[in-house]
Amino acid sequence: MNKFLDFGRKALFYVRVLSGYEERRIRNYRLQLERRLQQAQERKAALRKIPEQAILSDVRRMVEEMQTLNRKLEETEAAIEEYFKPIDKEAEIIMKMQLEGEEKTMKEMMKAMQTQALLERAEAEKSVNSHHEDKNQQSQQMDSSTSAKQHAQMR
Repeated sequence: MNKFLDFGRKALFYVRVLSGYEERRIRNYRLQLERRLQQAQERKAALRKIPEQAILSDVRRMVEEMQTLNRKLEETEAAIEEYFKPIDKEAEIIMKMQLEGEEKTMKEMMKAMQTQALLERAEAEKSVNSHHEDKNQQSQQMDSSTSAKQHAQMR
């Protein structure tokens, strides 16, 4: 009986192979396995992307926070500059006044130094002239005394 059953099974298998049923079933099974494998790979890739996506979203969030912080800093700097503009103008006016005062003082000092130099030069010229006059007078006196001696010796 077992032989009869085995023969029947073999006959059915041959019929299925000959009709193409078994080939279609095998192809179907292979396609299902390929789909499952592809889905598993897609799930695996998606799982790998999840940490990347989380990191990218964190990076995007941090970049946005930094941009908002930069905008706030720029706004704050602009507000501070606006607040200090009048003070800066006043400081600039005071600085100009001080510089003008210093320039005026420098000019006065230069004039005073020039007049002092002129006075010293005039005094130096007077002393040189008087020294020359003294020498001239002494030489004239010597000349006159020498000529008087010479006159006296000739007589």
